[in-house]
Amino acid sequence: MENDNGENPTKVNKYACACAIVASMISIIFGYDTGVMSGAMIYVKKEFQINDAKTEILAGILNLCALVGSLCAGRTSDKIGRRNTIMVASVIFMIGSILMGYGPSYIALLVGRCIAGVGVGFALMIAPIYSAEVSSPSSRGFLTSLPEIGISIGILLGYLSNYIFSRLYLELGWRIMLGIAAIPSLFLAIGILKMPESPRWLIMQGRVGEAKKILYKVSNSPQEAEIRLRDIKEAVGIDENCNDDIVKVPESAQTHGVWKELLLKPTPSLRWILIAGVGIHFFEHATGIEAVILYSHKIFAKAGVHDTRKQILATVGVGLTKFTFIVLSTFLIDRVGRRKLLLTSLSGMVVALAGLGFFLTIAENSGGTLIWALVLSIVTTYAVVMFFNIGLGPVTWVYSTEIFPLRYRALGAGIGVAVNRLMNATVSMSFLSISEAITTGGAFFMFAGVSLAALIFFYFMCPETKGKSLEEMESVFTKGKSSENFNK
Repeated sequence: MENDNGENPTKVNKYACACAIVASMISIIFGYDTGVMSGAMIYVKKEFQINDAKTEILAGILNLCALVGSLCAGRTSDKIGRRNTIMVASVIFMIGSILMGYGPSYIALLVGRCIAGVGVGFALMIAPIYSAEVSSPSSRGFLTSLPEIGISIGILLGYLSNYIFSRLYLELGWRIMLGIAAIPSLFLAIGILKMPESPRWLIMQGRVGEAKKILYKVSNSPQEAEIRLRDIKEAVGIDENCNDDIVKVPESAQTHGVWKELLLKPTPSLRWILIAGVGIHFFEHATGIEAVILYSHKIFAKAGVHDTRKQILATVGVGLTKFTFIVLSTFLIDRVGRRKLLLTSLSGMVVALAGLGFFLTIAENSGGTLIWALVLSIVTTYAVVMFFNIGLGPVTWVYSTEIFPLRYRALGAGIGVAVNRLMNATVSMSFLSISEAITTGGAFFMFAGVSLAALIFFYFMCPETKGKSLEEMESVFTKGKSSENFNK
């Protein structure tokens, strides 16, 4: 059964799905680094005898460097293509992983983590863009969520790696945990060469013939491929009746001057898109999820779990919860819609974060002797992870990738990822200090307040985009035409 766009709304194109899965492999590697650092920090701290301030720097430096990588990635992907940018990200991450695995000193470890961070910035920007640009509107939410599933798989593997290699002696265990990520990075850099380039990027370069062949492969029917080709050509400014394989792209479709047009002189709809795209990235980490993922072992210690291996085992539960609900979300996002998942997610996070703050405060004040407070602290920790990954986590990457017009997509996504990494670094580099100042429970009460502000922001600023083509997004954010998308 096909809709008016020539799509079968119940079918996911296998070739497009395979492309998105391969692109998402870079996200698994990034997720692994995030998850494994949670446990590796315990042993790094023991070997190098570093204090909490240096631990925070070690945790956050990756995201500060990812900020630089994400800003560079937008321009790079417009120049060399989406596929080649994924390969660049893999190579950079491989170099960083090798240096972290070697890690003869705290400074060397920081440098390796910083290099890996640049690769992370590239990966977080380019993987969702590539997935969005090869997918149909009916399956775009699912395929663009795959990088977020990749991150969840990676985090879970990182936690398991902590548990497995923690049995080794101190100097070897954490180095294997961190260095082993270089192996899949190498295979991905080679395997990415088998993937096709983004058809939208090819058309921006005037290579219409190549793009058409790829569109026929990633579409469910010839009719759908032709409609997608026509829409992209129209968005770029190419005559839809032009059938040449190589065409000259109008100057207005080139990416020269996009910084000025997007940031200094945007149209009303483009300004709204920019605010929504940057805002969703800001709130993804301002709500405190990185504190839960990166410092879960410390949260469990505050609740009363004092054995190191038991703390690490409890963090595996965090990874399992994250993976389970991110997978569930990918099957809901194209059915339920982005907006409903966002609002449900934030509503649940407000309650769960407030509960976590309350039970941790009781557990801390009792010295960890109240079993019920310990249990409920762990349950609410898992609840925070659950509600985040059913909506805010995956929707952030789908929504921010799909709303920007083609000409501004790489730059807009790059700015969004930069803000995302900045907030991630801010939380990961300040959580221990904030906890020391206002207690760990107080920190989560603060995050509950931020989540409430996020809920209000999403309610008023983020219309529904489910089922819309990438070329329709600007009209979704046009006043007068958007009201129906707020009621969905």
